[in-house]
Amino acid sequence: MTLSEQERERYRRHLIIPELGVAGQEKLKAASALVVGAGGLGSPALYYLAGAGVGRLGVLDLDVVELSNLHRQPLHSTADIGGAKTMSAAAKLLALNPEIDVVEHRVCFAPENAAELIAGYDVVVDAVDNFAARYLLNDACVLGGKTLVEAGILRFTGIAMTIAGGETACYRCVFPQMPIDGVAPGGAEAGVFGPVPGVIGAVQAAEAIKVLVGFGRPLFDRLLTFDAAELTFTEVAVVRDAACPVCGERPTITGLEGWVAS
Repeated sequence: MTLSEQERERYRRHLIIPELGVAGQEKLKAASALVVGAGGLGSPALYYLAGAGVGRLGVLDLDVVELSNLHRQPLHSTADIGGAKTMSAAAKLLALNPEIDVVEHRVCFAPENAAELIAGYDVVVDAVDNFAARYLLNDACVLGGKTLVEAGILRFTGIAMTIAGGETACYRCVFPQMPIDGVAPGGAEAGVFGPVPGVIGAVQAAEAIKVLVGFGRPLFDRLLTFDAAELTFTEVAVVRDAACPVCGERPTITGLEGWVAS
């Protein structure tokens, strides 16, 4: 896909970066990304992917905008309260960059539709806020051979890693067991410091762009942690687990039919 003169002006600061250039920007124009969740992580991830010129962005979310979202979800505004997050997101993203296509998926990401949803995109960004969806996304992307840009946030901390489905360590390799209900509180119970998802969501956008263009060193087999209270970033090497139930040597999760959170 060639760039128009207007696109060349829009992405001028990208075009002068050797690792991107015209060829890289054309790859982004031809590429697609599905962002599952249009909240705290999804807001910055979607904004930066749209601004970068990813040609087709899928926005998946079933929720409506609530007042309590707004301190950490800049994709939405007070006027959007009560409306679908996908609709609010699409309007803001197209206002930012009318050169791209935005596809709304106002559905629940579930075992019945997961494989079909991710199949239509080049890269998947995990911006969910619950463990069941996170494990399902991981399993679907590993089984489908998709690259997943994973992240999570809580209070002052955030984590991120990028998973090449079936090739690098997956989420289950690092966190084998889903937390028992009530043991690991989510943001609704423990809180989220507003700037944290902004930082981690921007990291996710950078990871997705690197994967789509093919430059730099993505967070494959690496777990990045961020502590906003101490303002520190820490990186931990991770490896594929031979006993992993989805990407190990003898997987027990071989499909999504009958998938249950575990």
